[in-house]
Amino acid sequence: MDRVRAINLNGFGGPEVMEWSEAPDPAPGHGEVLIEVAAAGVNRADLLQRQGFYPPPPGAGDILGLEVSGVIAEVGDGVRDWQAGDRVCALLSGGGYAERVVVPATQVLPVPAELDLAAAAGLPEVAATVWSNLVTTAGLHAGQLVLVHGGGSGIGTHAIQLAVNRGARVAVTAGSQRKLDLCKDLGASVLINYREEDFVERIRAEGSGAGGPGADIILDNMGAAYLPRNVDALAPHGHLIVIGMQGGVNGELNLATLLGKWGTIHANNLRKRPATGNHSKAGIVAELNRHLWPLIGDGTIFPVIHAELPITDAPEAHRLLDSSDTFGKVILRVRDL
Repeated sequence: MDRVRAINLNGFGGPEVMEWSEAPDPAPGHGEVLIEVAAAGVNRADLLQRQGFYPPPPGAGDILGLEVSGVIAEVGDGVRDWQAGDRVCALLSGGGYAERVVVPATQVLPVPAELDLAAAAGLPEVAATVWSNLVTTAGLHAGQLVLVHGGGSGIGTHAIQLAVNRGARVAVTAGSQRKLDLCKDLGASVLINYREEDFVERIRAEGSGAGGPGADIILDNMGAAYLPRNVDALAPHGHLIVIGMQGGVNGELNLATLLGKWGTIHANNLRKRPATGNHSKAGIVAELNRHLWPLIGDGTIFPVIHAELPITDAPEAHRLLDSSDTFGKVILRVRDL
């Protein structure tokens, strides 16, 4: 069997368990494409998987990496929309920290000519997460107040741009004035340093969302630690969407408060969605291509990249993301294409 190089884990633990070494060379099956990887995005899910806390879904393999950019090297049987040589980025279930990766053709997106190929690796995961949650699940529309926790994250920087583009007013939390200033540059208008003030009081003091006092949509990466306060901060008929568990998994919910607001709590996971069918990755990617990608193409919405490191420095990239000093995405550059 031919070999390529990839980041392999020699166990679970700190960043040092990752090593750049040989791995099997994948081949595309029916409905799949083989991508020569230019760059891979680094996500917090990668850090959790490296530590043994986030096992990959069946069939995904053990190589980290949920998004890549590159050039199609080969197409499998049944693929009609792509051909060898196309510049693409792709949403994966795993395997992106490698020289080559196979992915269903329905999870592939074109990279606009004006967009740097490596930077495009920072788009698929955040775009799919933000669109499927803010637009598909919560029905984001003009006039709403949207609270984005972790405004300086990859998810946060994309969510700000999308919400502002759709006519919403955006509030963010972050842990430093530098990050808040950068969020403001992206369009956020309510800036909350969570180290210095209570976001619930601030959100309610900012006036009404479309449904009344509070935030119409809250995009939350903290989970349990913020659950009671997030419910307090919701506007009537508001949507709380939990996409992360950085603040723990077990929280206490006051149902009386939620009932009094006619509120809804959603907990959504992108990686474990089915490849096709209802609520699938293919469906999300099709919506991105139709509705969001024109805005990517003309530069209205763009990937915010904090740093690009060579793939051999994957341990340092994980340390950097885990430090919370980043603003936007960390990218691992595999090769120039």
